[in-house]
Amino acid sequence: TMGPKEVELILVKEQNGVQFTSTTIVAPTPTQTKPSGEDERETWGKKIDFLLSVIGFAVDLANVWRFPYLCYKNGGGAFLVPYLFFMVIAGMPLFYMELALGQYNREGAAGVWKICPIFKGVGFTVILISLYVGFYYNVIISWALFYLFSSFTSELPWVHCNNTWNSPNCSDWADNSSVSDIYKSTPAQEYFERRVLHIQDSNGIDNLGRPRWQLTSCLAVVIVLLYFSLWKGVKTSGKVVWITATMPYVVLTVLLVRGVTLPGAIDGIKAYLSVDFLRLCDAKVWIEAATQICFSLGVGFGVLIAFSSYNKFSNNCYRDAIITSSINSLTSFFSGFVVFSFLGYMSHKHNVDLDKVARDGAGLVFVIYPEAIATLPGSSVWAVIFFIMLLTLGIDSAMGGMESVITGLIDEFKCLHKHRELFTLFIVSATFLISLFCVTNGGMYVFTLLDHFAAGTSILFGVLIEAIGIAWFYGVDRFSDDIEEMIGQRPGMYWRLCWKFVSPCFLLFMVVVSFATFNPPNYGTYTFPPWANMVGWCLAISSMSMVPLYAIYKLCILPGKFCDRLAYAITPETEHHLVDNGEVRQFTVSADLIMIYLYCILRIVYCC
Repeated sequence: TMGPKEVELILVKEQNGVQFTSTTIVAPTPTQTKPSGEDERETWGKKIDFLLSVIGFAVDLANVWRFPYLCYKNGGGAFLVPYLFFMVIAGMPLFYMELALGQYNREGAAGVWKICPIFKGVGFTVILISLYVGFYYNVIISWALFYLFSSFTSELPWVHCNNTWNSPNCSDWADNSSVSDIYKSTPAQEYFERRVLHIQDSNGIDNLGRPRWQLTSCLAVVIVLLYFSLWKGVKTSGKVVWITATMPYVVLTVLLVRGVTLPGAIDGIKAYLSVDFLRLCDAKVWIEAATQICFSLGVGFGVLIAFSSYNKFSNNCYRDAIITSSINSLTSFFSGFVVFSFLGYMSHKHNVDLDKVARDGAGLVFVIYPEAIATLPGSSVWAVIFFIMLLTLGIDSAMGGMESVITGLIDEFKCLHKHRELFTLFIVSATFLISLFCVTNGGMYVFTLLDHFAAGTSILFGVLIEAIGIAWFYGVDRFSDDIEEMIGQRPGMYWRLCWKFVSPCFLLFMVVVSFATFNPPNYGTYTFPPWANMVGWCLAISSMSMVPLYAIYKLCILPGKFCDRLAYAITPETEHHLVDNGEVRQFTVSADLIMIYLYCILRIVYCC
């Protein structure tokens, strides 16, 4: 159809009172649009907004409390060998794949599967996982906010044992000759467990009690911050990340400068970097490196797809993938210097082995680190700085998870587009109500259960199906054509081989290992009852089940015989007319390879 024309009217001259003009019809400059309607979709205000959002999501609390400890425990600098190896063969290719998938199709995690409708269930899988993670991840931020408020005192409340919440077992480091004694606990440990969590008032997950008003108030503040960061879309969240994504780097640098000046800090850093190549003979080291790559880059949560869907069509997503994934890994490595400078100081100050103070998880950032900060001159100032960093690290990651849910559902259900503010309010309010279980006296047990089941095996399963759907059903060649259409450059042979063979095999291996090495959750000496483990598995299966359930649903609603339905289900929606003519390019996929993949998946489910 003929589009609108621009009319150019040029005044030539005026003679005897008559004006002579020249009129030219000029065709407008063509614009590159996609079927989904690029002109109608909101885009990032600036390119840097997108980069900061991706970096802010990928760089989260796990970069501070998990990677440094894994590096120390698994051979120091030698751990970087398997870590970088898996980063190159799986982490970066999957990161690149999700950015390109979202940018080309310009929809959320579910909508992008118009390229192969039978796999849309994996989109709902990752949306559910992001929602489940939000139930407990926001609680970590509320803990940091509680500590931040408590730091505005002349003396930090976790310094001594003479507080109302302390037990007779409380013992200062200086008075505790055997810090490994299970009957002793430090003031910082008791502050976290008895003052913040009030876990002493609960004897298990079946005795939660009511939500505590202090943590509930902190959680409400976090929810309000999330809502007003997300309610207007990427135009507002893109501005918030200028603070939340950059602040951690400023604080980490400040803490490193202070940390390296402390006595014993160099010994801690040496222990962090000490190279023990013999550890590379241990299969567990390679498994932990592979697991860290899977979770540290944030692949499989639908966030990268959602963020990149707001990019301009011609944005260079290849360059973005290299930059942002590299920054993520460098941040993990850099944070290790900060963490171990303070751990070395604690080891030196109390004259104990580094093993006695080195740990990962919440114990590092809410027990060991606050305890180290409390011994410094001007400890309150350092505590405020540290917990501001934790707050900003958590907020932008939580924003990414919520954006994945909101964008994924709004793009799938178009009627929600005009009511984004109300829908965002509904999502964050629902998250708040579920999170209330985690701020009760026994909330730590709920938190542990969610952390163990919500995004473990299920996220690996989701990324595996995503990789198979793109590489073997939609096709690597077609996917490469899409990328070339966007950035003018076709992915090299390396990327195509990783997408088609290496990454799916790596993910399949990780899913098998995840099932084979599964251990029931526990918190300290507390063992969860069987019914709690069943609830956890139901949570994990509820997200994974979206893949087969939607596939069955899609095959049932399509017209025709089974073969015709299958042809429609694996053909891009824009090419269904080709199926009517008998042209189904997806059937050129080797049936043997598909059967091998399906057999492996069924065996895994059977073994589970």
